[in-house]
Amino acid sequence: MELRSNTILVTGGGTGIGRGLAEAFHALGNQVIIAGRRREALDATTAANPGMASAVLDVQDPAGIRAFAQDLARNHPTLNVLVNNSGIMRAENLLAQPEDLADMEAIVATNLLGPLRLTAALLPLLRRQPRSTIMNVSSGLAFLPLALTPTYCATKAALHSWTESLRYQLRSTATEVLELIPPYVATDLMGGASDPRAMPLADFIKEVMEILATDAREICVENVKRLRFAEASGHYAAIFQGLNEAMS
Repeated sequence: MELRSNTILVTGGGTGIGRGLAEAFHALGNQVIIAGRRREALDATTAANPGMASAVLDVQDPAGIRAFAQDLARNHPTLNVLVNNSGIMRAENLLAQPEDLADMEAIVATNLLGPLRLTAALLPLLRRQPRSTIMNVSSGLAFLPLALTPTYCATKAALHSWTESLRYQLRSTATEVLELIPPYVATDLMGGASDPRAMPLADFIKEVMEILATDAREICVENVKRLRFAEASGHYAAIFQGLNEAMS
């Protein structure tokens, strides 16, 4: 991925990994637009990074996504990088699900349908650029699930699969498709910001930017490789048991 001279949209860019990526790209001189549901988080990030733009977007809202994409094409016609980062993670007890399944449906709408809908809405604009990039943020838990968060893990596994298909379908175009696969990072997602077991956010972003400067299609920092390649290593069962016992 070219790291400079881009116009970049980062969803979920007001906090956590999204903010870290947005600030790293902004520091390299790119035009960065962050999007998310909470105006106060977006404003805090843009205030700390003069020149960064923002827009409110609820990725659970299909009509809102279409309107957002139209506005973005009007206001930022050179957009050439989409980072699908928005995500929510909630613990679920599958033995005691409420009748309305609200948490489960919100996770699917945000983590899976959101990236699919936004990519579809922005792909015509991205394909008009001389070069463009779509980067989907999945998770190490796409490859080895944390049973405490089953729907989150399932959506990330589906996003990984969909990313591979999108990459193949765009293989003869100027649009590259990347997958960022985070480990457990110290953010507010599921209270990880203060967990000493989590990878510090600054360390994660630094390593990600180094990998992005290469030709890698999967962005895997060292901390996530144990999960990403658990099955290939022949130690899937042991790693699964160890992870779930440690996090239960």
